[in-house]
Amino acid sequence: MNSREDANNANEPNVEELSKIVVDAAYNIHKELGPGLLESVYEIVLSKSLEKRGLHVERQKSVSFEYDGIFFAEGLRVDLLVNGTLVLELKSVENIVPVHNKQLLTYLRLLHLPLGLLIDFGTAAFKDGEKRIVNNHTSFASSCLRVNQVFHSL
Repeated sequence: MNSREDANNANEPNVEELSKIVVDAAYNIHKELGPGLLESVYEIVLSKSLEKRGLHVERQKSVSFEYDGIFFAEGLRVDLLVNGTLVLELKSVENIVPVHNKQLLTYLRLLHLPLGLLIDFGTAAFKDGEKRIVNNHTSFASSCLRVNQVFHSL
């Protein structure tokens, strides 16, 4: 990597900062549009909202992977891939079921990425439809989204 690439990477938000931006955008979309639309509608609206915030978003990103020495060129497709590092799996259902969590975790493992967000726009309250899925992710220090944080005062 040259110094120019290092400078560009230093300016890019880390995965925790990305997740904060995504949750804020998704919350505002849920608040304005409400539940009940098709998943594809939320996908395009969230994609455009994130692009407006200066992020690079790939929709329905076909991802290749290798298993048991066999290469799969179009093995899976993620709903949204943000800045090449954060996977978003979007739903518009009444309830998230365990397979949705497992699906996103498998995507993260195959892509060797640390964090993904499962967002269900079908819930009445946004907080009930947003879930972080981690894959060997240990850099939680900067996360504003953590539950049960212990804050130490000086």
